[in-house]
Amino acid sequence: MKKIFFLVFLLFLFNCKKTAEFIPENRDVKNPEISETKTSIKINPDKNSIKERLYPPEDYIWVEEKAGSFGEYLEKHKLKNYNSPILKYDGTEIATQNLHEAIFDIDIGSKDLQQCADAFIRLRAEYLFKSKNFDEIKFHFTSGDLMTWNDYKNGVRAVVNGNNVSFRKTQNLDDSYENFRKYLDLIFTYAGTISLNKETKPVLKTSDLKSGDILITAGSPGHIVFIAGVAENKEGKRLFLLAEGFTPAQSIHLLKNPINKNISPWYELDVNSPATFTARYIFKPSNFRRF
Repeated sequence: MKKIFFLVFLLFLFNCKKTAEFIPENRDVKNPEISETKTSIKINPDKNSIKERLYPPEDYIWVEEKAGSFGEYLEKHKLKNYNSPILKYDGTEIATQNLHEAIFDIDIGSKDLQQCADAFIRLRAEYLFKSKNFDEIKFHFTSGDLMTWNDYKNGVRAVVNGNNVSFRKTQNLDDSYENFRKYLDLIFTYAGTISLNKETKPVLKTSDLKSGDILITAGSPGHIVFIAGVAENKEGKRLFLLAEGFTPAQSIHLLKNPINKNISPWYELDVNSPATFTARYIFKPSNFRRF
């Protein structure tokens, strides 16, 4: 049994709420830092995956991800119909609908749980579940306690008593997908940017960035986006697609690039940059990581 912060307090503390680094939804798009040039990127609205729907900029080609990898899974993940809105967990639309390029076709759940870090956790866990890598489905709570899918499906549950948490077997074996979703809701409740930051390793070279890597601010609160596509030109310069979930829990979506609309939705990234501007958040510093 380990001493932890009161878990309800953690829920409030470590989600994706606004901070000084948050870019307000009604930010003036005439800010001189933001290009007003219209995008020249070709889009095939009839296709239903990132790699099929979005073309790289001129003189760039897609960087091929390893077959069967998490990066390939993201690039080929089914998308909702073109121009689908971002929905909240209660089925209503969020106020700002002009900062996303595509919506991942995956449910949000009916509770305000699947927020920023949780969106990435959800996709990684779904990939591991579908590829039957069950031993790899494991995430830490912000307290540091590890909750694995193998334990959960075998009936182990987190038991909270005041400021303490322990794990006990209270249920029978259930390896169904429905039980897997209950496991994820538990992870969403007690994990966050701080635990995810500790579970991952830094990516130190821009040329090493790949689909499935994350850009994260670990804090109270923090935020995360993940790379969902990479393109490269003959000189080796790379551009990247970024996706996220947000607060309140809402559709996982691919971001437009209002900072440089000429290449939107693609982004220029630099692991050594003191700050990375995205459509709805500024990351200071630029902290790129991967599992």
